[in-house]
Amino acid sequence: MATKVFGEFIGTAVLILLGNGVVAGVLLKRSKAEGAGWVAITAGWAFAVVFGVFLAIACGSPDAILNPAVTLGVAISSGDFSKLLPCVAAQLLGAIFGAVLVWVHFLPHWRETQDPDLKLACFSTMPAIRNFAANLVSEIIGTFVLVVGALAIFSKKVSVGGPAADLGPYLVGMLVWAIGLSLGGTTGYAINPARDLGPRIAHTFLPVGTKSGSGWSYALVPVLGPLVGASLAGLFVRAVQF
Repeated sequence: MATKVFGEFIGTAVLILLGNGVVAGVLLKRSKAEGAGWVAITAGWAFAVVFGVFLAIACGSPDAILNPAVTLGVAISSGDFSKLLPCVAAQLLGAIFGAVLVWVHFLPHWRETQDPDLKLACFSTMPAIRNFAANLVSEIIGTFVLVVGALAIFSKKVSVGGPAADLGPYLVGMLVWAIGLSLGGTTGYAINPARDLGPRIAHTFLPVGTKSGSGWSYALVPVLGPLVGASLAGLFVRAVQF
């Protein structure tokens, strides 16, 4: 279990370093990637998932989930909750560590960027239109698609001798890319409680210059929505028996 926890920590840290790194590159002033846009952000997050998964596997976590919501969905679908708490703790700590690395990497750019919302967006998600119910539904739908899609990719019907054999990490990255492109425009597609909560905690204590808070009034949505979506996905997969 210790190596699995370490793998989840390292994999999630790399996920956040590369994922929030592309957001920072696009949004922060005087970055060479400034203004690259939504396609660059969604592609960067997709690649972040792929290499986060590989690092997690290499460091001892063969499941390489990197997401408390998916961890919950897998536990519900399988009925095995023994790994839930230690893996979720490792994922959250890894997300905080990854966010700190993003802050270090872009250190001179925080001073150059005056808009506090742009700086917060380099850590955590914010909705395009703030509406609690609509934002929550968006996160539920996005996470449901993520969990059902990922479990389908790794199901015996698809992965064992099928078209997804040995391509799991790449296909999950493509799935995250698809979710970002198709469903991410409403809330920024957290679809991962650790991805949002860990960096939001880091933003709270890191010196990034001008701040207008860390958006805690919204923070429940990208945590609760993914957990609900993943739970529904786990029940769905259990019912249809992937």
